[in-house]
Amino acid sequence: MADVLLDLPRDLRRELKAPMGDIYTDTAALLSDAGDPLVAVGDMVTYHLLEAERVPDLALVDERTERSAVADEVSEAIAGFDRTVDVENPAGTLTRALLVAMRAGLNSDGTTLVDVAGEEDLAALPVALMVPATASVVYGQPDEGMVLVTPDGAVRERVRSILTRMDGDADAVFDLIERSG
Repeated sequence: MADVLLDLPRDLRRELKAPMGDIYTDTAALLSDAGDPLVAVGDMVTYHLLEAERVPDLALVDERTERSAVADEVSEAIAGFDRTVDVENPAGTLTRALLVAMRAGLNSDGTTLVDVAGEEDLAALPVALMVPATASVVYGQPDEGMVLVTPDGAVRERVRSILTRMDGDADAVFDLIERSG
């Protein structure tokens, strides 16, 4: 069973629909504005970055998009990473294993694919606190495109606010983020 640290309450779901950065429909334009390291959250985002010949430093996938299985061509194209880590992370949660895998991927010398059994959607929140200010986090905005997040002070403040209002042990999440940085 997964060690769930935080669970998203229903009343925060609407707040998460507002993008944390600019929305792009052109992958080349997104990449020209992206920083380093580059983190991709989601199968379709990872696929589009790989199709543009950019392997993210860290990518998180769950083989689903908008609650349906991704097409075979998408899952087959998600390759070329130096290492793959499998973790369990139930929908609407953040688990210890997910946070540890993200940190290990960011601290490694190569590229890391985190293959999530469950759901990776909320990973954009803690990873925005884990990466340096020069980094970019990219995640999908359903029916709109890809959101490019620059982890500046305003983004980090918003993320901390959301994480502290989730159900569970936000202090444990912050300890994992900060202790392993």
